[in-house]
Amino acid sequence: MKEDRKTILIVEDDRYIIHFLTVSFKEEAYAFQVAGTVKEAVSLFYANRPDLVILDLGLPDGNGMEVIRSIREIADSPVIVVSARQEEEEKIQALDAGADDYVTKPFYMGELLARIRAALRKTEVRPQGKNTCFEQGDLRVDFENRRVEAGGKEVHLTPIEYKILNLLIANRGKVLTHHYILKEIWGYEEGVEAGTLRVFMATLRRKIEKNPSEPQHIMTEVGVGYRFR
Repeated sequence: MKEDRKTILIVEDDRYIIHFLTVSFKEEAYAFQVAGTVKEAVSLFYANRPDLVILDLGLPDGNGMEVIRSIREIADSPVIVVSARQEEEEKIQALDAGADDYVTKPFYMGELLARIRAALRKTEVRPQGKNTCFEQGDLRVDFENRRVEAGGKEVHLTPIEYKILNLLIANRGKVLTHHYILKEIWGYEEGVEAGTLRVFMATLRRKIEKNPSEPQHIMTEVGVGYRFR
């Protein structure tokens, strides 16, 4: 019987880091492929549809953001950015483009493996109950078709933004703490940078709120967390 091994696409051009990752992945019984350029990464992903992508942003023929956007056109596979770029703006752009996580080099392999396991085992958060659609004001969510509309227009949410919205709707009226949301969405809370959740909430509000500065759906409970009205 064929062993069900998870496949990871490594998009990296540093041979030392590639060696470090591949040795660790072999020990963890992950199958893997390696791409050293944007073009090769997109080609391998489209051809093989790996279960997860480890992505460096600085590639010889372009920016890793291009890889994220290409992946998000066809799949929700987890993308973990592993980059030496530490600027907050770079992190915001990567997460907003559709990355699920961001790890800064240098990194501990144990932590990266924990993030990989969390990303692979995390099932989509869906509201409980029989309803396949949710409507409130100018917001409409079709869970069956993964379609979100705001103000009568369809909006594109990244996989993480969609999961957060589903979690909030499933618990509407309740205050969800930062720790609870991090554990439900990412599968862990330790190691997640404080600004990560704030970035996703800001981008989600920009997409579904008529006036993000005066939200009607996602309310901030200062010092505690968030609540869906």
